[in-house]
Amino acid sequence: MLETAAPTVTGVVRGVQDDQLDQATPCTEFQVRDLLNHLLQVAQNFQALARQKEADWSPGPDRLTGDWRAEFAADLTTLTEAWADPGALEGVSAGMGLPQRTVGLMLVVDLVVHSWDLATATGQPYSVDPALLAAATEFLDIMGDTGRQMGAFGPEVTAPDDADDLGKILARTGRDPAWAA
Repeated sequence: MLETAAPTVTGVVRGVQDDQLDQATPCTEFQVRDLLNHLLQVAQNFQALARQKEADWSPGPDRLTGDWRAEFAADLTTLTEAWADPGALEGVSAGMGLPQRTVGLMLVVDLVVHSWDLATATGQPYSVDPALLAAATEFLDIMGDTGRQMGAFGPEVTAPDDADDLGKILARTGRDPAWAA
């Protein structure tokens, strides 16, 4: 799954221009800069989670320093390699207390939804592989209500009748699929 997701997410991150960092995103609590910082943290922390170690989710310094686009691409490569290890999907996560497979699906949702957030906020085209949408839907079926209760997702919104699978996923995570910058 990550081999499929990584090129799209990396492309969206690379497409963000410096003058767009203060723009709003569909993820209402984040501006573009905040969302990029979150994705950089996700790329690093989920490496630890793949190795069944603790992850540090505390806020840190601004990660958008140096060549952060290249750092993100490198971190995503390392992340993909970490989750490619068959042992990464076994057992219960020490860092999350969930089955490792569920943690892996959580990562897919993070990448799919937040890359849509960034693409939409910065006027970039975005498409996602149907296999990733299926994985995201599976995760939301398992953990969507819990995610809302924990504040990871906003209140579910009603997707338009003609919404595609991505639009339905976005609505389930509290986003308006028709949001525009």
